[in-house]
Amino acid sequence: MLQSLSRIFIAAAVLSAAFLGTLHSFAAQVLAARTSDEAGVRVVVTPKVYGPSADVWEFSVVMDTHIKPLSENLTQDAILVDGAGRRYEPTGWQGDAPGGHHRKGVLQFLRPAEMTKSIELQLTGVGGVGMRTFRWEVE
Repeated sequence: MLQSLSRIFIAAAVLSAAFLGTLHSFAAQVLAARTSDEAGVRVVVTPKVYGPSADVWEFSVVMDTHIKPLSENLTQDAILVDGAGRRYEPTGWQGDAPGGHHRKGVLQFLRPAEMTKSIELQLTGVGGVGMRTFRWEVE
């Protein structure tokens, strides 16, 4: 009886290890934060939700400065560009209102019609900088 239980335990352990090894291939790719630090304003953008199964793509945006108020309207000053050069306007901003020296929130876009190999978020005029570009390769 004890020998049977040992065999079952070993088989279960081997199957569990094999299953856990395949989880990596099913997990969504994690894209790293990108930072722009110009004209005294630091902007950090991190993709939160994206990919073919997400209807809305979301990007976390954190802006910090000690020089000037952050009064930009990101739904007007942001654009998402896919690898084919197609441009997408934001559908929403869930976060801090314009003003102040520290702002954070989530910028939202509808999922591009076709999956792409790269995405680029462009922010125009944030902190007086013409354009800040945040780019990721996606698989």
